[in-house]
Amino acid sequence: MVMIRSEVSTDIAAREHLLDRAFGKQRRRKTSERLREGRLPSEGLAFVAVDDDGRLAGTVRLWDVLAGSAGAALLLGPLAVDCEAQRQGIGAALMRHAVAEARLRGHTAIILVGDAPYYQRFGFTGGLVADLHLPGPVERARFLGLELEPGALDGAEGLIAGCGRREAAERQAA
Repeated sequence: MVMIRSEVSTDIAAREHLLDRAFGKQRRRKTSERLREGRLPSEGLAFVAVDDDGRLAGTVRLWDVLAGSAGAALLLGPLAVDCEAQRQGIGAALMRHAVAEARLRGHTAIILVGDAPYYQRFGFTGGLVADLHLPGPVERARFLGLELEPGALDGAEGLIAGCGRREAAERQAA
């Protein structure tokens, strides 16, 4: 059994280790990482799944971005589940939780780069982001969007850009 909760600072090392195991050290070279670099996740939208022994079993974060002409949106990722905890529904539970929390916080759209067959069951589709572009290479079939508010991505075009809280600003305030 796992519990999904907000990420806390003591989760950082375990989360980074999980992401390295799930995606390899090359993960930092991905285009989506350019949008996250030097930034903090959107306020209140970083979650972990923790097992009964308190071990980190999964993670997901959402990041503030500007989705071209559509304006403010979220970038989801990375979503990862520990290899020993896969096939237990943890990834799906994290997804449902993240989407629900984003909706509750008034966000209107989420974009991501990921496996379409996996994310389509949560309502993500490539058609919503057909005229949006990321600031680097990406397999077009893996670029997906979800409207939390109907019409949020209607006619959206242009470049996706990172925005929101910066790491350095947050550290200076602390």
